Amino acid sequence: MNKQELREKIIAKRKTINTEEISGQIVENIRRLAAYKTAQNVMLFYPMKYEINLLNLLNDKKNFFLPKIDGDNLLICPFSQTNKLEISDFNTKEPQTTPAEPDDIDLIFVPALCVDLDNNRLGYGKGYFDRLLKDFNGISIVPISEQFVFDTIPTEDFDVPVDIVITENY
Repeated sequence: MNKQELREKIIAKRKTINTEEISGQIVENIRRLAAYKTAQNVMLFYPMKYEINLLNLLNDKKNFFLPKIDGDNLLICPFSQTNKLEISDFNTKEPQTTPAEPDDIDLIFVPALCVDLDNNRLGYGKGYFDRLLKDFNGISIVPISEQFVFDTIPTEDFDVPVDIVITENY
């Protein structure tokens, strides 16, 4: 199965799971992670429909950031619950704050449709997070339902694996 066929299959299957319940369990597991406990500057992603929702983490005492699309790249913008969000061309919610430097970020949560046992991830196909992670020095984590962790997935040379995969079962 190629990447596009796998994307279509996963997107259809995600509509059948209880993302809200799974998201709550994943958030609890994240709060137990040493990497999260010690991180001060954390980039989340604003969830699209059927995506893992980490927004409950905004209640923690950390500095939070969200990605903002800028051409072919992602900017890392400060975010608090009082900030206004705008809809991007990719139909994601983005802050309108002044971007920070990637080196200022300790930990990035990366969305994924699925991952494999080598921490490779399949995203939506635009490469935004691969370009961001290529030179990122902090820790990258994919929060995902265990149903979407496979032995292996198709990868290409430009794909960047994450450091940690966390599921509802840890």
